[in-house]
Amino acid sequence: MAMKRAATSAIRAFSSSSPSSSVNSGSSTRLLHASAESKKIVGVFYKANEYASLNPNFVGSLEGALGIRDWLESQGHQYIVTDDKEGLDSELEKHIPDLHVLITTPFHPAYVTAERIKRAKNLQLLLTAGIGSDHIDLKAAAAAGLTVAEVTGSNVVSVAEDELMRILILVRNFLPGYHQVINGEWNVAAIAYRAYDLEGKTVGTVGAGRIGKLLLQRLKPFNCNLLYHDRLKMDPELEKQTGAKFEEDLDSLLSKCDVVVINTPLTEKTRGMFDKERIAKMKKGVLIVNNARGAIMDTQAVVDACSSGQIGGYSGDVWNPQPAPKDHPWRYMPNHAMTPHISGTTIDGQLRYAAGVKDMLDRYFKGEEFPPQNYIVKEGKLASQYL
Repeated sequence: MAMKRAATSAIRAFSSSSPSSSVNSGSSTRLLHASAESKKIVGVFYKANEYASLNPNFVGSLEGALGIRDWLESQGHQYIVTDDKEGLDSELEKHIPDLHVLITTPFHPAYVTAERIKRAKNLQLLLTAGIGSDHIDLKAAAAAGLTVAEVTGSNVVSVAEDELMRILILVRNFLPGYHQVINGEWNVAAIAYRAYDLEGKTVGTVGAGRIGKLLLQRLKPFNCNLLYHDRLKMDPELEKQTGAKFEEDLDSLLSKCDVVVINTPLTEKTRGMFDKERIAKMKKGVLIVNNARGAIMDTQAVVDACSSGQIGGYSGDVWNPQPAPKDHPWRYMPNHAMTPHISGTTIDGQLRYAAGVKDMLDRYFKGEEFPPQNYIVKEGKLASQYL
């Protein structure tokens, strides 16, 4: 019953916001008004296999298909889902020439390149089931007059909670102890020599958007020294509530932190931002959590710094590329606590972003605008965080 209530409340939360005014038909975009004929909608999701049937609310998978198949098909639309997304022979590629809407997720991203956009003659709408649309060539989408939108806010709680968990895993040196247990070992000293309390440590977030703010609020009870760097200062009341102090200069923040959390989107400016030189400016033994995007980090620089001890521990769920190949060096570097991209695809998060996608499709069919915060590309313009 609790799971049913969670599903119902999530759908209500994203469906109850009142519709905005219609899209301006005088713009140069590909018109977002859906005509009476059937639309071809393609979704790209990770495959759940034997896990698909274990939870009725597991809607974020290929098999769950966001729970919108019956609704779409009852209205005469064609809905195709696949996990096969790479290369010219992929299932996705077969549908590029005539699809109208493409839905994808950050957890199993379909990379929408300029070449794919050029071939997609009927494409009008690109939807991200979740948060983060950097798998799309946004400039090419804007130039083609496409609309790109995501379900803003849908999994920010999920990601912020996961970040807090990873901070504690690194600070307490948890994983070596877990590995000892499953390997039949018992060596307290091998864990304790680098296990610490979180209280009193300086924790900084690079980026203080929705997720960064939630993380700071959750860290407040741990009595840390909290810092943040962002292009905009937080509301003074929230600064007072969290006790977080603004650092205008990024390198100044990094030099003070015992723990650094990456919460900035992947843009041209942030790609490779944490290279060898920047990592060298951080405290020796710094702990880093990155649930933002893997490409914000220089892959080899992270490996080298973990090997030398400049980085004392690295954890996150984002890789470059995704899925990470078996020989990705982050799999084998010391002192890491990496996982697949899971932080934002909890069952609760899935229900929220599935409901958000359904709401935007419904608005699309009716020719109505989306909630303003959901737009990433609209009428040839990129959202400010991607500029």
